[in-house]
Amino acid sequence: MTGGRSGSRDAKLPIAVVVLTLATRLLSAQPAPAAPGVVTNASGAGDTEWPVFGGDLANTKYSALEQIDRDNFSRLEIAWRWTSISTEVAAAEPRVKTAQFKPIPLVVDGVLYVATEISQVAALDPGTGKLRWQYDPESWRAGRPANVGFQHRGVAHWQGVGGDGRATDRIFIATHDRKLVALDALTGEPVGGFGEGGAVDLLPDNGKAIFGRAVNFRHLTHSSPPAVVGDTVVVGSIVHDGAIRRAAPPGHVRGYDARTGELRWIFHTIPQGAEEGAEGAEEGAETWENDSWKYTGNTNVWSMMAVDPELGYVYLPVSTPTNDFYGGHRLGSNLFAESIVCLDGATGKKVWHFQAVHHGLWDYDFPTSPNLVDITVGGRRIQALAQVSKQGFVYVLDRVTGEPLWPIEERPVPPSDTPGERASPTQPFPTKPPPFERQGMTDDQLIDLTPELRAQARAIVARYRTGPLFTPPSQGSGTIQLPGAGGGANWPGAAFDPETGVLYVPSSTTPSVHPLSKPDPARSDLDFVGSFLAFAAGPQGLPLVKPPWGRVTAIDLNRGEQLWMTPNGFGPRSHPALAALGLGPLGNGAGAPLVTKTLLFVTQGQGRGDENTPRINVFDKRSGALLGHLPLPSEAHSNPITYLHDGRQYLVVAIGGGSFFGGASDDAADVDPELARVLEMADRGRTTPELVAFALPR
Repeated sequence: MTGGRSGSRDAKLPIAVVVLTLATRLLSAQPAPAAPGVVTNASGAGDTEWPVFGGDLANTKYSALEQIDRDNFSRLEIAWRWTSISTEVAAAEPRVKTAQFKPIPLVVDGVLYVATEISQVAALDPGTGKLRWQYDPESWRAGRPANVGFQHRGVAHWQGVGGDGRATDRIFIATHDRKLVALDALTGEPVGGFGEGGAVDLLPDNGKAIFGRAVNFRHLTHSSPPAVVGDTVVVGSIVHDGAIRRAAPPGHVRGYDARTGELRWIFHTIPQGAEEGAEGAEEGAETWENDSWKYTGNTNVWSMMAVDPELGYVYLPVSTPTNDFYGGHRLGSNLFAESIVCLDGATGKKVWHFQAVHHGLWDYDFPTSPNLVDITVGGRRIQALAQVSKQGFVYVLDRVTGEPLWPIEERPVPPSDTPGERASPTQPFPTKPPPFERQGMTDDQLIDLTPELRAQARAIVARYRTGPLFTPPSQGSGTIQLPGAGGGANWPGAAFDPETGVLYVPSSTTPSVHPLSKPDPARSDLDFVGSFLAFAAGPQGLPLVKPPWGRVTAIDLNRGEQLWMTPNGFGPRSHPALAALGLGPLGNGAGAPLVTKTLLFVTQGQGRGDENTPRINVFDKRSGALLGHLPLPSEAHSNPITYLHDGRQYLVVAIGGGSFFGGASDDAADVDPELARVLEMADRGRTTPELVAFALPR
């Protein structure tokens, strides 16, 4: 790849050895019949490795390993630590301000693969953390990526037969500078027969060749692993969230041949209408009134996707259209925004869709991949899909047909009084399971740990508009939104135990405010824009609402009922206003889950007091009781994984790095002043980006 570089810390293998090894891997990749209740991974590694970001293509984040259990987890020790190779670039290039280190590593055939914040790839020994090879596409030379800057969630893996008829083993990464790169999994070298020199340009002709119109390429990037469906690599994108112009890059999803990199299909997440002289409009184009499909952007898939290899389907969690909080320029329900879309992975044809938010005004995009679950409802075994959301709902659908397993009702919601806006008169409300988060801002939601705090919270709330879930944003001081734009659930998602049918959902109870204001006409052609980062602060630096402020909820998906809810983290109970109250755990924000045959692990963010140092909390799966925790050197930003290597079970998680936004934005002119101020503070609290691995003593 031009401008890229790769290197190996091990000696090169003879070509005959490489071919023999690949052939052996391919033969071993044929899945054996699964025992009841056991998840089978795409690589054929069963439950001993972690070949996909979610543990398996169904995104269960489950492992049947049981070497680490409730009797011995307290004896876990750090087996190895690996510092991200991004630190070498950041030290040499001060303009490279990396954000949080948040990749979810893969472990396939005895090798651990990890992405770095700047789209590098490294292969490690999973037992020691020793570097085997590294690859740097040098995408950081293109400047700071859109949205939250230099951060990346990981890579994808594919085993198959290459275009030359030989067995091949590849690692795919979608890079910040809009390339899909294929690497040889054994050597880290770009695959010569894939695209040009191992890479495919994901934005040829500045978008015209793909999207039919030129786009501002600085507003589009890639930072999540692609999905692999058979021999098709499916790629989403991140589009700049702070847009203050009507026109933005569309988030259309594409499928590429895993062997050659040839574009196989494109799915228009914003359906295209019929241009003059053309025949027919795509399904859903009529939901973009006044031909707003021509210029509206976003509606992208920035998170991960789930795959059903037997059906050959890929499931897309689609995000909000431009602009997140004002839609007067895109009236209508806006398909396929904020929808779950099921596609045939081979052709890209839509099988079904479900829209969870009509004409989105709250940044309630789907931030995480659905969980594909096999459950028994009413005595009937069903291939289902469970999608957790920012607004605190779990949408449970038949993943073959898209039909809800329990009724989802269209209920009236408040109208908008913003000039030019027309909020949807109804929104979908699942009847089961019940919400896992509090919804809507009312007086009984306010912090009430002391009378003084409650009185102060009431005085704060009086400045804003409040109302039930889906109350639209407003001018002036704005509308308090609960859950906030950050969720509820966010990108680490939920974990599912296939043996019990229980879904474990970490979530955050954090309100936000996004007041609408008229922008400078010289900078924006929108009538209104919403402030992107206006979180609703409470009295004396405490949250505005009552605890818990971070929680884990266990949901029995066979019955659609909640089993338990427990705080995740102790929270600010050492605060001067609370210290004398003798409070129990209050919660510390959301967290990232991993469930095994024996335990539930959920990361915890850093907070006030010694009890809130970074850690992984360990819970009893059946009761939700906190059994203990694993201290971390710095804060974890992604899901832990687990695998078995040389007879030893490891627990690995990414920790450290910079702030959420990773340095000042190159698009500072296109964001609101509050966001620009936050971006300028991004270097505070920076820690070393690294992987940390735990295991029981030998």
